[in-house]
Amino acid sequence: MNNDHWISTFLEAKVAELGAAKNTQMAYARDLNSFSHWATTKAINFETIKRVNIEDYLVDCDTEGLATSTRARRLSAIKQLYRFAFEEGWLTEDPSIRIKGPKQPKRLPKTLEVVEVDRLLSAARTTGRTEADRLRNNCLMELLYATGMRVTELVGLPVSSARGNPQMLLVIGKGSKERMVPLSPPARMALAIWLESRDAAESKDQAKGDPPSKYLFPSRSKSGHLTRNRFYMLIKELAVSGGVEPSKVSPHTLRHAFATHLLANGADLRAIQTLLGHADVATTEIYTHVLDERLRELVFEKHPLSNKRV
Repeated sequence: MNNDHWISTFLEAKVAELGAAKNTQMAYARDLNSFSHWATTKAINFETIKRVNIEDYLVDCDTEGLATSTRARRLSAIKQLYRFAFEEGWLTEDPSIRIKGPKQPKRLPKTLEVVEVDRLLSAARTTGRTEADRLRNNCLMELLYATGMRVTELVGLPVSSARGNPQMLLVIGKGSKERMVPLSPPARMALAIWLESRDAAESKDQAKGDPPSKYLFPSRSKSGHLTRNRFYMLIKELAVSGGVEPSKVSPHTLRHAFATHLLANGADLRAIQTLLGHADVATTEIYTHVLDERLRELVFEKHPLSNKRV
C-alpha cells in the first residue's frame, strides 16, 4: 500500500470506531500528509520507515520553527497511525513506540472575572442591528456561560432540544457522546424569548417557500447554522461593546470561566468534568491550578504587606 492508502484507511477506522469529528479527521489528515510529503522527499515510505526516520522528521519540524504543540500533535498522529498499522498486521513492529514527544510547558487556560462576564452578557442584550439579532446574541451568551458548552456544540444545537421550556439540554459532544447540561433561570428565559422570535421569523420564511431549519441558530451558511467563525467575531464585538479587553475573550474563555467560577464556588471536580464532557478528570484538574494561581495573584495584589520589605 502507498502512503495515501495508509492515511485514508486509518481515517476511515477513526470515524468507524470513535466517531471522529470532521475537524479531527482534517487535523489528522494535515499532519499525516505533511509526514508523507517529507518521507517522499527522502525516498522512503510508511511501510519501510524506521525509528530514526521519524526522529529525523521531528528534528526537521523543529528546524522549521514549528511550535512545540504542533510537533507534539504531529508525533501523536504518527504514533496512532503506526499503532493502527501494527494492530492491523501491516507491520511486525511499531517504529514509533519508543519515541518521546517534546516537553510542553504547562500553560494555564485564560479565564475571565465574574464582572467581565457580566459586562459581556450586558453587551449581548444591546448589541445587534435588529431586535432579533440582540435576542439571538443574548441567548447565545447566556447558554454558553450557563453550560460551558464548546462553541461547535452551541452553534450546532438542534431546535428540537429547546422545545418545551427545558431545564436541561441534551448536548452532542466529541465522538458523538451525549451529555445533559442544566440551564440557569436567565438562560431558560433568554432561550424562550429567542425561540419565539426565531419561530416567528421562520414562519414568514416558510410562507415564502423556504424550508424550516433544524437548528436553534439558523443561518444561510453552508452548514445551515451560525458558524464558529461568525460567533468568534461576534464575541469580539461584544467584548469591545462591554469594555472587556478583546484579546482575553473567545468562546473558549467563556467555557473556562464557567468551570473556574463553579470550582471557586465549591463545585465538585467530577461534576465539572461531567458538565464539560471531559473524558478524563485529569483534563478538568487544570482548573484547580487556575484557581490556585488566581488566589496567589490576589494575595500579592491585595495583601497590605505584599509591597513592603520584610
